[in-house]
Amino acid sequence: MLEVRDLRVAYGAAQALWSVSLDVRDGELLCVVGPNGAGKTTLINTIAGMLRARSGSISLDGRDITQLPAHRFCDAGIALVPEGRRLFTGMSVLENLELGSYLPKAKSERRQTLAQVIDLFPVIEEKLASPAGELSGGQQQMVAIARALMARPRLLLLDEPSLGLSPRIVHDMFAAIRRINAGGMSVLLVEQNVVMAMEVSQRAYVLEEGRVVAEGAPQELLSRPEIQRAYLGV
Repeated sequence: MLEVRDLRVAYGAAQALWSVSLDVRDGELLCVVGPNGAGKTTLINTIAGMLRARSGSISLDGRDITQLPAHRFCDAGIALVPEGRRLFTGMSVLENLELGSYLPKAKSERRQTLAQVIDLFPVIEEKLASPAGELSGGQQQMVAIARALMARPRLLLLDEPSLGLSPRIVHDMFAAIRRINAGGMSVLLVEQNVVMAMEVSQRAYVLEEGRVVAEGAPQELLSRPEIQRAYLGV
């Protein structure tokens, strides 16, 4: 489905990604894990069209989308849930959700999609008229994911969805992510919570200093001594 090949991204003279390649298969839940500063957010923002690659390519269903304008990535079927949620806090929850469905096809199916995201996150229903800024952190994260789903994407990008949430809310959030994927949607998850990310994913990549240093099945990666030392404190 998604093919990233030899992706290089820089901030001026500072290189952030070095020849990164990865694939997301149709219907797969894939995670990218790594420490702070590894380049995870740079990677996912580039795949979302928010950053421009210096070289390399991004293809979706065989179509090269590397040079598309940023707003066309959503039209191609990609939706991003950014780190920190980035809701419009002075607008209502419903208004935030409606902003996610501005494309003609998504707009025509807005009522159906709204019912689906409420089924996924029931607490949203009683908060639709509330300003998004009045919600708890966990509720805001639910709205951020729901807003992305309102675009009816084929590939959902999640950047650190567990950031700043309590352990109980993190568990519920990952259960929702698993449910989204079980419905057939491809998911690329970028996460510092290595254990939780590995538990829900079918495959994983490990990113360090802008380079892919390992990839494979989650359990196989977690069994490696170097991964245990670096991420599990073993």
